[in-house]
This record gives sequence, structure tokens and C-alpha cells, in this order.
Amino acid sequence: MDYSLMDWSKFIPFMVLILVGIIESIGGLYFEDRRSRNDWTMELVSLTMLPTLIKPGIFALVLFTLNQLSPNSENVCSHWHWIWQTIAFLIVDDLTQYWWHRASHRFKWLWKLHRPHHVIEEMGVLVTYRNAVLYYAMMPGLWLSAALVYFGMGKVYAVYLVVKLVVILLAHSETKWDRILYSQRWLQPIAWIIERLISTPATHYAHHGLTVEDGISNPNGNFGNLLFLWDVLFGTAKITRRYPTKFGAWNTMKEPWYVQLFFPFIRSKDPKSELHSLRTSNDYDPKIDPKQL
Repeated sequence: MDYSLMDWSKFIPFMVLILVGIIESIGGLYFEDRRSRNDWTMELVSLTMLPTLIKPGIFALVLFTLNQLSPNSENVCSHWHWIWQTIAFLIVDDLTQYWWHRASHRFKWLWKLHRPHHVIEEMGVLVTYRNAVLYYAMMPGLWLSAALVYFGMGKVYAVYLVVKLVVILLAHSETKWDRILYSQRWLQPIAWIIERLISTPATHYAHHGLTVEDGISNPNGNFGNLLFLWDVLFGTAKITRRYPTKFGAWNTMKEPWYVQLFFPFIRSKDPKSELHSLRTSNDYDPKIDPKQL
């Protein structure tokens, strides 16, 4: 099995992250922001752990297990046309991540693993990977993607992953690249297609918005990662072509970065915190809008 292209699937998104981070810095995001040292630590640790430990660990375990259980199935799908392989990844990775993400806004125990991604009060490319370690370790799409790579789809996955990560990074970034599409009348037909096909800053910012009261935010919708099409198909899409000004979640109790990232292995010492236990009397219900409380 040829994994030479897998290195590029990490290098290109990393360079995009650096470039976008520089652009955001020039724009003043990281000089006049509301990020604490705790936030910075959490973002940098998350950014490091997913591509260097969690994902490689999952892939190594899956590939080893399949090699032991079914050695004859290695590369069995390598003859598939790249279009069919791409569709396979869109289903087993991106679609399952849509439902995994949606579930994290429905089930309180899963929300506790996803909450680091939402308690931040401003956007930026560094927000992209802010999730608890267990949130990624249990993500079905990573395990299923590893299986497809074993079955011979590694080359297509390398390209697919680059596209997906770049789209996700730009959807979180302060560059708001989609404003160009909205500002020119002749681009309107293209904008209509793109904003319904992939995640854009406008649609993903809405997901991070604090409350639906602003008429823009959709914190319990716009769950798509690469494809926003899933939201359109399953009725969770909201498109306004505007950007919220308030972000976060109403339960923003400040917890140390290691509690947020390594819960439930490390728990809060504060009995009032939802991260004090797997189930507490103060559990945050992400389905409820703050204005309803």
C-alpha cells in the first residue's frame, strides 16, 4: 500500500493554516482578541494532538487489525474509479461526521466533549480543532476512513483530505473569503451553488453564533464539515450571507485546558461545573437557546 501522498495531505493544510493565521494576525485578530492563555494552550495542544497522535493511532490500529483478520482484502478496492472512491469517503467520513456533530448538540454527555469548540467567544482558524481528545478518538469517520485506505483508497483519500481540511480551516477563519461572492452581482449564481454545497464562513459562523435572536445564528444547525449539502438535505441549513457578532455558549464556565481536552479522564474540581462528572445537575443543554432560559 502506497502512503507517500499521505504526507502531502498534512503538509498542504498546515501551510494553509499558517498562511491564514498570518493574514488574521495582520488583521489584528490575535493582538486585540479575547483569547486567554488557557485558550491559546488548548488550541495549540488540540492542533498538535489530532494529526500527530490521535489520527495516526486510529489508522495504525485499524490497519493492523484488518491485516491480521483479513489480509486478502488489502487493496481490494484499488481498481475502483476515483469518483466512486470519493463518494465512498463523502459517505463514510463526511456524512458520518455530520451526524456525529449533530449528535454532540443533542446528547449532553457528547456535548461535554464538543464544548471546547463552542465556548470560544470569537472565531479564527485556530478554533478548528478545539475538541476534547475523546471526541475525535470516537469519531466514526476516522475509523471508517482508515478501513477504506486499507482497501486501497489511500491515494484518493490523500487528495480528499486536503480539500476537506482546507474548506474547514477557511470556514472558521476571519478571512471571510465568501464575502467576495456576495459583493459582486455576476457572482451571485456561483455563490448560490457554493454556499449550499460546501461550508463557508457565513454558514459556519452561524453555527457558532450565540443565539438565534440575532436572526443570523443557527447554533443547532449548519453542522456540515466539508459538505454543507448535508444540512440542506436534512433540514438543518440556515443561509443569511451575514456573520454573527456574538459567539459562544451560555454556559462558559472557565475550566483549565487540560480538563476540557481530557474530560472525562481529568475532571473539574468544581462541583458546579458540568465537567465535574459525566452527569451533573448543571449539565448544559445545547438544544436550548440562551434567551429561553
